[in-house]
Amino acid sequence: MSLYKLHDFDPDYKDSFEGNDIKGLGVYTEGTDEKIGTVNDVLVDDEGHFRYLVVDLGFWIFGKKVLLPVGRTRIDYGRDRVYAVGMSREQAEDLPEFDERRLEYDDEERVRNVYRDQKYSNVPLDTTTPLDAVAPLDSAATLGTAANSTFSRDTYNYDQEPALFGLNERDHQTLRLYEERLIANKKRRKTGEVAVGKRIETDIARVAVPVEREHVVIERTTPADAGRAVAPGEATFREGEVARVELHEETPDIRKEAFVREEVRVKKVVEQDTVEAQETIRREELDVNAPGLPIEER
Repeated sequence: MSLYKLHDFDPDYKDSFEGNDIKGLGVYTEGTDEKIGTVNDVLVDDEGHFRYLVVDLGFWIFGKKVLLPVGRTRIDYGRDRVYAVGMSREQAEDLPEFDERRLEYDDEERVRNVYRDQKYSNVPLDTTTPLDAVAPLDSAATLGTAANSTFSRDTYNYDQEPALFGLNERDHQTLRLYEERLIANKKRRKTGEVAVGKRIETDIARVAVPVEREHVVIERTTPADAGRAVAPGEATFREGEVARVELHEETPDIRKEAFVREEVRVKKVVEQDTVEAQETIRREELDVNAPGLPIEER
């Protein structure tokens, strides 16, 4: 099972602790209140469960970091402290150093084997015997909470060792108060489609064109000297004499010609409006029933 640093797993993890940040809390021994170090980070599993506190022992040992299983801690937010259950300062110094560049199953087993030893149980400690005199750090996991059983790389589960990874109610009581909020979002949906196209309509157009047509008008008149005798040779009789007159007429020349009548532009405009919604939301309030007992809220 992979492990992740708390901030990498959930950048907003502080919201889940109502502003309390476990990182930076001092780590102390129980009873003697000796400072062991400072919580440098927290390692969580794929589901976000706390598995280890990364404790920086730099308070007295420069740069060394060790892993403290969360089941071996008691967190006191009232005093901004983490207590290492069943551990002395000297034992903390002897813990395997945590290498941030890698943390594989074998590395975890090396750490867990230390805590499985009875020296790290919740009974009073005998700090006169060094840790490595009890059990090698790289030995198989056969002691402590899982006596006479062997853990497997393929089947190991943190729930198998509640003494190391369980959060007991006495040491880790948390009462979360929830409230509901209205979350306003917008969804874009299609309400319709406007199709703008062209169609051809026909009509009957009429136009009046004035035209001219020529015709021959023959006028016969009686000259004023009608009946006068003409001199010999004056009258010439010609057979077949013809007077020719050309006649013309106009005919309409009508044709169709296309031209631009108007131009149409199609565009969208956005109209803004405000839609109000109303819902009933719930909120939990703390109800403390402790008649006559001193209660201090922080």
